[in-house]
Amino acid sequence: MADTMQFDLVAPERKLASEEAAVEVMVPGADGDLTVMPGHAPMLTTLRPGKLTMVTRSETQSYAVTGGFAEITPEGITVLAERSLPAEEFTKEVHDRLIEEARRVHDEAHPSVADMTAKLLADMEALGSHMLS
Repeated sequence: MADTMQFDLVAPERKLASEEAAVEVMVPGADGDLTVMPGHAPMLTTLRPGKLTMVTRSETQSYAVTGGFAEITPEGITVLAERSLPAEEFTKEVHDRLIEEARRVHDEAHPSVADMTAKLLADMEALGSHMLS
């Protein structure tokens, strides 16, 4: 089994990362956080708003993601994010805009999806505590 894996992070506006020597990637899965390492069982997961962290032997890179999908194989992980920013670009102003958008979606949501939009809003608020601390 290989001791590193491929990691790719792509958002609609740009490719944020392509690293062939990742040793672990921590992902904010919709059903809970998970850590992907070389040799991981194949799976697909949706993402919730949160902090995604990629680790190599020499560096750690963090990114904010607002949602999306991750395809995991024994050889690596590909993340297709709805939106994503490197940690250094994630400012309080960016977070405030994301909260405002999530709050508007929640306020305008049909009652049948109110629980879902409330969770999205709570996850977006929590994103700030993970990224801005």
